[in-house]
This record gives sequence, structure tokens and C-alpha cells, in this order.
Amino acid sequence: MNHSSGILYIISAPSGAGKTSLVKALIDAEPSIRVSVSHTTRAMRPGEENGVNYHFVDRAEFIRMTEHGDFLEQAEVFGNLYGTSQSTLQQTLDEGHDLILEIDWQGAEQVRKQMPQARSIFILPPSQQALRQRLTNRGQDSDEIIEGRMREAVSEMSHYDEYDFVIINDDFAVALEDLKAIFRANRLQQGSQQQRHSELLKQLLA
Repeated sequence: MNHSSGILYIISAPSGAGKTSLVKALIDAEPSIRVSVSHTTRAMRPGEENGVNYHFVDRAEFIRMTEHGDFLEQAEVFGNLYGTSQSTLQQTLDEGHDLILEIDWQGAEQVRKQMPQARSIFILPPSQQALRQRLTNRGQDSDEIIEGRMREAVSEMSHYDEYDFVIINDDFAVALEDLKAIFRANRLQQGSQQQRHSELLKQLLA
């Protein structure tokens, strides 16, 4: 059996651009694609499962992993530590699965340094107005909170030019097709095809 390793994808977007829904729809359509599960020191919430939502570890374990250099990227958010384990990630890629990392531009920068072969995708909303609408529709947030989120979103979006691919999520179905097209095209690259079809290529050139 020829063995082909998966491709690592970084996907970033401002809050409200629809990244979570797009990734979920992609995984539903292409079950062989995996989403990276981060390690965290925060407490498990009701309904969460260890290994599904996060790998829940205590602070001492997280620090031990950090000292061993196991995290590709890590961040502290509201006093909790979050990180992407290199060994877990590598194992998934070695099994031949494409793997998605949903992280912000700062995490993306850390990952690119260590895995320059990763492909990166940035998802944008069709307009600031649409983004504001989506952030407002989420519930009972004050104008002040929404303004803060808009500022954060604009700051996040200013990094779109560091990514290989940009998708504008105006029509969800079109954005999903665009996302699928990126994964499909990357699998058709010469190196991937060479790994995947080594027997066939040998026969064709015999």
C-alpha cells in the first residue's frame, strides 16, 4: 500500500466570518479531513469530552510538554493555557489525514515558522456591515462590546495578506465550494500525487 501523508492547513478568520460553520460543513462532506484538538488547562465544561473538544491537562503537565518543546504554538487566554501538540498533529498527518488548525494570525505565525509546508487560508466577511450584523445577531451584547469585537475583527483581518488563500464568505454554499477546491487542488499537486500513486506512475513509465 502506498503511504501518503496528509497536508496541514491553517484556517483563520475574524469572529463572525463563519469559519466554524464552514469547517464543520467541510468535515461533514469530507470525513477523512480532521480538525486539530488543542491541549488546554481550563476546566472541562458540561457536555464536553476529553480528546474531542480539547485534550484537558493540568498546568504541570502543560508546562512539562512546553519544556519538552511539544507545542507548535501556544497562548494564554484569560489565565488558561492552550496549545497545539506537535506529536499529536504529526501522527494524524502520518496516518494520511489532512488536518485543519483553527488559530488566529499570531498562532499561524508560530506554526509557519516550524512547519513552512503548511497551507494557510483566511476567511473574510463580504463587508464590515455584514460582519457587524452577524456579531449583533448573536444575542444581548451591548453596543460597546460589539464595537470592541469590530475593532478586534478589523485588526485580525489586516493580516489576510500573510495567507496562501483568501475566501470571502458572502454566499455560504459558494464559500464551501471554494474551501473544498483548495483541499482538492492541493491533493493534486505533483508531490502528493507521486506519493499516492507511486505504483501507477511506475507502471505508466515502465
